Amino acid sequence: MAVKWTGGHSSSILCLNVNTEGLVASGAERGELTLWDGGGAPAGQLQLPKADDVTSVVFSPRRPTRLYTSHGETISLLDVRSLKEPVEHFHVNEEEINCLSVNETDNFLAAADDSGAIKVVDLENKKVSRSLRHSNICSSVVFRPQRPQSLVSCGLDMQVMLWNLQKARPLWTTNLQEYEMPEDSPQSASQFFNPPLAHSLSVASCGNIFGCGAQDGKVRIFRVTGVKFEHELEFQGHSLGVSQILFMPEAYWLLTGGNDGKVLLWDVSSDVGRRQKSPAKSLQRRKAQAPASTRKDGKVNKVASDEHARVLPKLTIEHGEKVNWISCTEIKGSKRVLVADQSSSVSVYPLPES
Repeated sequence: MAVKWTGGHSSSILCLNVNTEGLVASGAERGELTLWDGGGAPAGQLQLPKADDVTSVVFSPRRPTRLYTSHGETISLLDVRSLKEPVEHFHVNEEEINCLSVNETDNFLAAADDSGAIKVVDLENKKVSRSLRHSNICSSVVFRPQRPQSLVSCGLDMQVMLWNLQKARPLWTTNLQEYEMPEDSPQSASQFFNPPLAHSLSVASCGNIFGCGAQDGKVRIFRVTGVKFEHELEFQGHSLGVSQILFMPEAYWLLTGGNDGKVLLWDVSSDVGRRQKSPAKSLQRRKAQAPASTRKDGKVNKVASDEHARVLPKLTIEHGEKVNWISCTEIKGSKRVLVADQSSSVSVYPLPES
């Protein structure tokens, strides 16, 4: 059973983030922002101007008292030690912001919005340094750990893009439809009605492995190699769209949340970990080497030497409500997954030790 954190909101919680000191921030509809201590008690509350939905909250990785929030087309910087009026506002996006990310050196912030634009703000000069773009709503953008000039993004154009702040164009782009069933496959028709609109991204702590959750219920894992990335692994994560995906600090443990009301824990270390120390091998070559049984239904599973037939979740949480956001924290020495849904409370579940 989940522990419920209540009393912080009166409307649906849309986003979560945890700082390095264990303080949790949640943003909700109608401009509600709440801070929570590790025990689940509200530690501060603020009503943001205009009552626009708070769609993303992210703490500075280097200064845990600084919290960036997006509400409508506005980014506000807050000081959590004194949760009053915002310290600063940035009005750089033209449409509602869906996702914020701050790089690990705390000098750039990226904001992805409904127009498909990604505005990259130089936090020292307080101005836009880059304007990047998708052709449809940009749903997620994430800076890569250990590479503060590099970021990945995805959107409802089904595109996943790799960027470097030195360039205005993407270094590499992949359309998720490229990995779908061939036209003569009996499953290809379902893809026409349920295309892989990309909803969420997360990058592992190594900076080279990242995952993407999409509307078709699949989780795709990619590996960055230089100025491009390769499709590493793909598995059916949920029966409905994967709304959230999150790599945990441990190497290649992955949390996913879906519109099917489930939260799943995956361990993909056996699939991607061994190749961290080996030369990159293309997806096509690995598929060609694999026996037919490992390529059933067109899914990318394992190479011939693998003993495991498919990727299965290590833990299934039957949350029961559509998942808006997931985060992870440590409470009293044990890992917990935090889940935001259509309700006004945060659900907290224990996680097994890796």
